[in-house]
Amino acid sequence: MNLGNESLRVAIVGATSLRGKDLKQWMEESSFPSGEIRLLDEDLAVGTLTEAAGEPVIVQRVDESSFAGMRFVFFTGTPEFAKKHAMAAERAGATVIDMTGGLAGTPGARSWIPHLDAELAPPASGIASPSGIKEDEAVSRISLCIAPSAPAIVACSLAVALKRFPLQRLAITFFQPVSERGQAGVEELESQTVKLLSLQPIPQKVFDTQVAFNLLDRWGPESSESLNAARLALAREVREYLLGRVPAPALSIVQAPVFFGYTFTAYAEFGFADDSAPLDPELLSSRLSATGFDLVSETDPAVSNTRVAGESRASLTQASRDPNVSGGHWFWGAADNLRLASANALRIAERLLVS
Repeated sequence: MNLGNESLRVAIVGATSLRGKDLKQWMEESSFPSGEIRLLDEDLAVGTLTEAAGEPVIVQRVDESSFAGMRFVFFTGTPEFAKKHAMAAERAGATVIDMTGGLAGTPGARSWIPHLDAELAPPASGIASPSGIKEDEAVSRISLCIAPSAPAIVACSLAVALKRFPLQRLAITFFQPVSERGQAGVEELESQTVKLLSLQPIPQKVFDTQVAFNLLDRWGPESSESLNAARLALAREVREYLLGRVPAPALSIVQAPVFFGYTFTAYAEFGFADDSAPLDPELLSSRLSATGFDLVSETDPAVSNTRVAGESRASLTQASRDPNVSGGHWFWGAADNLRLASANALRIAERLLVS
């Protein structure tokens, strides 16, 4: 697939996953300057015929030669597959960008949200800026980057946006779409919806519970994953990115009966010396815009997961004061869980290209 720079070759590992498909699509839509995009996946997906840049492409198996000559290797499938093959990609000289969470905690890895670079000083220690090495030089030496998930990007961006205010606490609840469990999660919600409406037994292989027409704080005991584990993983992502530079917010996840897109509600409590003095709306808007949010006014259509579909930025309402709590303010927002993560991953690659 030719996108403009014949010398820049990249691979997407997990190309048939929802993340992989969206990343490939965003590469094409955003004109990412790649000369070749190699599509790789696990054995069950090998041989799949897909399309790229208007041409047919076959998904290939990962082998010893898969990463030869690759500048970037994006892992978008399962965390286990990323753990299995990331070292081979690094040995081949590629920069690994992990979107699965499977490589979190790997020594030398950098968790990165590039649009926040101008808002946060480098961490006190770590690969971002080793002693005696300029930031651009340190960036050029990175071989493994962790691209955070969409809710982690939202949580970190909101925490950074509010750091210049007298923030006392920040709590965010995310309403998670079933697509976070991949195509199988999407198909199970679709099937449950149809069968419930026709009064038939519902499939529960993925969630081990009824997701359709329901809101849940946990999945069934026979689910291969748990919603609490997802919440802990999100908390770890946020903590490992912020590294104490900004207090980490409290986080919760609720399973919602929607296919794609996170919605979220955030509660921020400020300790103003004079309670009659509200937040400066212009300053707040400036801070939120600088940290990657599209602000929506009361006269605009409501913020929702369907409204942000295909958008590379999260949308957020203006702050609304809590009627009972002094200094308490509420926000409502939404983000495309696939596109926001894809856009951030490509910004990482673009930042490395210019370093």
